[in-house]
Amino acid sequence: MPAETLGDRGFSEHFLSARDGLKLYFRLYGGGRRVPITILCLPGLSRNSKDFHDFARHMSGRFDVLCPDYRGVGRSAYAPTWRAYSPQACLDDLRQVLAATNRHRIVTVGTSFGGVLAAALAVALPGAVAGAVLNDIGPGASPGALDHVLAHVGKRRTFASWEAAVGYLKSTFPGMPAGSEERWRRIAANTFREEDGCLTTDWDPAIAKPLPRLLRDSGDLWPLFRSLKKKRVLALRGAHSEVLGPATFDRMANELPRLEPITVPGVGHAPDMAEPPLLDLIERFLDGI
Repeated sequence: MPAETLGDRGFSEHFLSARDGLKLYFRLYGGGRRVPITILCLPGLSRNSKDFHDFARHMSGRFDVLCPDYRGVGRSAYAPTWRAYSPQACLDDLRQVLAATNRHRIVTVGTSFGGVLAAALAVALPGAVAGAVLNDIGPGASPGALDHVLAHVGKRRTFASWEAAVGYLKSTFPGMPAGSEERWRRIAANTFREEDGCLTTDWDPAIAKPLPRLLRDSGDLWPLFRSLKKKRVLALRGAHSEVLGPATFDRMANELPRLEPITVPGVGHAPDMAEPPLLDLIERFLDGI
């Protein structure tokens, strides 16, 4: 598991082989200290470790922070078949990252699909998960919201310029927490990569293929999220979220007695946890754990 040095970026880079031989990439912020809890950052389905950079750099002053790229996303390798992109494969990969880095006590910070994996980790590793931050995700997505996301993820898109890429994001996800052109450009830089003189999606579109069947066959996800019932949970919801509706959010607070619900005004899916008010809130939550 070779690593680059921490350097001015604030993180080291690592690769390891999954059980099926696929090469996985992750960042480690902090490191080299005795810390009681490690933060495990889990991005959305097609998102990657870059999304958590500002958040992780801030938190690494007190905690070690692991930020993996899922298989088929970012700097992790693409699988030869879409069947290798099951959520179970992602869960197994995360367990390998934790084992390889000798991390036995974690707080998961999961956005969207990452929040589903956070709940699954509480089932798979109940003694290791000390708590969870769920960012705009719950057991029941609003009707049609995931169709919109899957249509975005399941197609390779190319753009001639960063301006065109930003324009696509603005029109497709107007609720993103981007209050300036500079912030939109940063989101675009975390979404697309340069290849053959143009910009293209930084993930394998095949990662979307297993999900329609999973959503059809998995049915009720409430039992999965109830695995967090005895854990401390901080749940964030964008006030304009099309993924996590207010009724589901209220039910989560009733079903999980140790859950603290926070609605973030002015944004949709999903709030930016690197914003100072949310950083302070999450740090207080971690102090409680």
